Amino acid sequence: MQQPYAKIVVKIGTNVLTRADGSLDITNISHLVDQLATLKKQGTQLVLVSSGAVGAGRELLPAADQLEGVVRRQMLSAIGQVRLMELYRQLFAGHQLLCGQILATKEDFRDRQHYLNMRNCLEAMLHERIVPVLNENDAVAITELMFTDNDELASLVTAMLNADALVILSSVDGLFAGSPNDPNARLIAEVDAEDESVLAHIAPVKSSFGRGGMDTKLRMAQQTARLGADVILANGQRPDILLQVLAGEGPRTRVKARNGVSNVKKWLAHQPDAKGKVFVNAAAKEALLNSQSVNSLLPIGVTHLEGDFQKGDLLRIIGPNKEAIGLGIAQYGAGEAQDCLGKKGQKALVHYDYLVVF
Repeated sequence: MQQPYAKIVVKIGTNVLTRADGSLDITNISHLVDQLATLKKQGTQLVLVSSGAVGAGRELLPAADQLEGVVRRQMLSAIGQVRLMELYRQLFAGHQLLCGQILATKEDFRDRQHYLNMRNCLEAMLHERIVPVLNENDAVAITELMFTDNDELASLVTAMLNADALVILSSVDGLFAGSPNDPNARLIAEVDAEDESVLAHIAPVKSSFGRGGMDTKLRMAQQTARLGADVILANGQRPDILLQVLAGEGPRTRVKARNGVSNVKKWLAHQPDAKGKVFVNAAAKEALLNSQSVNSLLPIGVTHLEGDFQKGDLLRIIGPNKEAIGLGIAQYGAGEAQDCLGKKGQKALVHYDYLVVF
């Protein structure tokens, strides 16, 4: 039997929470809550990332499908989130548990203070008889503020909380070597976090009502595993599947964690934007990507800079062939960095503790 995880994030996809017609599958939701409640009472700290708000809204107001795309999603989410949370409240109350709602956009993870405030709130709830329920804030999220889907949100939360594992429940058993609809296709039980060749097995199909597909799930799973958490992909429509996979049983695909990544590096790894760019030479690139040694980014290896960045701003590090190498936090501003460019004996522009390489 697998060693139990102390802290987990469980992401439940739209197709697990809804029926074929898009209405909420209350029977399956109730069964999943029963499993979550069992884990909570056993002492597991857990966070639920739940899709389904738009589906719940569509059930209440089917005529909204005639509206323009973004407005429709915003409105359906606004009314559906109330319906979904009331259902969760009732079901968890049956187990003498409370649930708490947190709605998030990408901006909450880009701002370090927002990030820490959210983490503190979640950590406080984990120590009480509360199950935090997170979802994207679709009512205000538009294009640049939207997550790829809730798999991305779940990955961010897993890194934020230093969770031991992320369980992603969809309508398939995991990653197959072939189409999941092919009865002869083999379920891949374990995937290495660095093995990108497995992406070739993924059929270009996404869920009926959700935004993501297996391609998104696997990419997020591997990134999450590289940041220190096991990731398990499984079928949320199977009876007791959550309890089974956490015990190392049942059909699933596991992406094994890599250990030893700091909280700051976990935050950095998920930041899409940067205030400046730092272009480095081949020697600096080789040093930064050397997994056998610990290296900061020194000005001697920098060829030129872009952007008027200040101390504490996020920098994107670019290699000699204009390839992205990593992200880091500037230890001083662009003016001072320009004066130090290419010189020996200068302090690090990006210290190793505030650097993440791709």
